[in-house]
Amino acid sequence: MKSKLFQSYGIKNVTLKNRIVMSPMCMYSSTGEKGFVEDFHFQHYISRAAGQVGLIMIEATAVTPQGRISPQDLGIWSDEHIPKLKQLVEGMKQYGSSTAIQLAHAGRKANVDGDIYAPSAIPFNNQYKTPKAMSKADIEYTIRAFQQAAERAKKAGFDIIEIHGAHGYLVNEFLSPLSNTRDDEYGGSAENRYRFLSEIITAIKEVWNGPLFVRISASDYHPEGLAVEDYIHYARNMKEQGVDLIDVSSGAVVPAHIDVFPGYQVKFAETIKQQANIATGAVGLITNGLQAEEILRNERADLIFIARELLRDPYFPKTAANQLGEELPAPKQYERGW
Repeated sequence: MKSKLFQSYGIKNVTLKNRIVMSPMCMYSSTGEKGFVEDFHFQHYISRAAGQVGLIMIEATAVTPQGRISPQDLGIWSDEHIPKLKQLVEGMKQYGSSTAIQLAHAGRKANVDGDIYAPSAIPFNNQYKTPKAMSKADIEYTIRAFQQAAERAKKAGFDIIEIHGAHGYLVNEFLSPLSNTRDDEYGGSAENRYRFLSEIITAIKEVWNGPLFVRISASDYHPEGLAVEDYIHYARNMKEQGVDLIDVSSGAVVPAHIDVFPGYQVKFAETIKQQANIATGAVGLITNGLQAEEILRNERADLIFIARELLRDPYFPKTAANQLGEELPAPKQYERGW
């Protein structure tokens, strides 16, 4: 029987050739602070496509200039970004990989000149600037920016869009009571704190009918913050809105100690998959094929998101195939070596 890691996986109109996903990882490699794809990005992502990764999700890509984590982040706030993103997508697809983009806004963790924005005027820590609390107009502008970014992602040819709702960035900041102390319709209750993400999902789905993922931080690692039980409720809401998969990470909305170990976030993905009855992606120190196969066989998640291991080994799918006794077809250029 073929290992589950190398079975195809269908989501709406997209079929991934295997269950290995390149997790979005910031590369901080756009020069000139303009957010354009550079030579590095072509080499970086297309080499993983040649390595037979099933789905390549490019790094957090900012929907506004003030939403960048750093001045070197990729951007999708302008139509000028579309041509090189399209070229990158075509380069990855020539090796059979499906493609995704993570749409992001850094919120209070933005490290750029000028004002930065968040649900409430609370800095992440004393090394970060104090953000401006977003007005209703700011919120509406940002929702529209996510929608316009989705339109551009569609024009660039991406198969899948992911909303970055994790790691203490803007969407995560609205969800967590630790960073959202608003007393209007965007704060207070869990329902109100979900409203910003809900309106982004609705706006994107008006212009996008392909698969839609959301990355979450399933635990704030803080006694007064959110835990996985809170995200079961949020995940059910997302499913009702038509989100196809929850990409389950954790932490980083406030400074916190996190005990890390192999697969330390998999239990979160398993809990949300089972309790919210929605597909999930597992991430977090997953470094070999046997570990990935166990997660899939035991129905703890549906896709395996690989991050640092793909920085160390661009041909991780080949490595995992060897570990699982699988024959992985090589790109014709590499057949003599595989």
